[in-house]
Amino acid sequence: MTSGAADALDHPVGASLRGRHAELARRLGRAATYLPDVATFSALPADPEPADWADLARLLGRGAFADMFSSPATPPPDWEPVFVLEGRQLVLPDGTPPAPAGSTGAAEVVELGAADVPEMLDLVARTQPGPFWPRTHELGTYLGVRDGGRLVAMAGERLRPPGWTEISAVCTAPEARGRGHAARLVSTLATRVVTRGERPFLHVAEANTTALALYGRLGFETRAKVTFRGYRTP
Repeated sequence: MTSGAADALDHPVGASLRGRHAELARRLGRAATYLPDVATFSALPADPEPADWADLARLLGRGAFADMFSSPATPPPDWEPVFVLEGRQLVLPDGTPPAPAGSTGAAEVVELGAADVPEMLDLVARTQPGPFWPRTHELGTYLGVRDGGRLVAMAGERLRPPGWTEISAVCTAPEARGRGHAARLVSTLATRVVTRGERPFLHVAEANTTALALYGRLGFETRAKVTFRGYRTP
């Protein structure tokens, strides 16, 4: 198994944009962000200078949203704060396969792609798992659960720092909750990640106790507490 260096998780957006997601990146100087409709996450060096913030502002445009994810860096005073959210970063112990998920009966697990985007966006709009855009599925594999042909749950791969894959966009339609769909999807994705020699990780809001309990049952452990921040460019 690849031993994904834990320090890559300290700056997972920048590590992803420099590596596995380089083809989905926009860059100016030392600033980087994802292509429009893929993700709003942006990255700067760990010790950004005023010129780096200026480059990111030019890269994004005036009055644009800059999701700095878990970066603790403080922007210049003319950057408008948009949100602050406390959360956790969770990982599976090294080499440990995920705990098996419970059965969900005859519900079908399928891989999702471009043709499924309208349904994926609709599910996200109804469940609010976090940022998801028309091209977010290009970040990695996305799996869904269909019940009677309808997409009722999904989860997928997002950030990809070296040796790691983040599991994200975990959501279930209100009418399909309590059937183990989320556990089944996360367990399936985590097994795929471990099988290809990487380690799964994920992020969750501190207030989302239901998700924290689910991930704990699947074997995930807290690596660090993080604070997510977003700003608007001047």
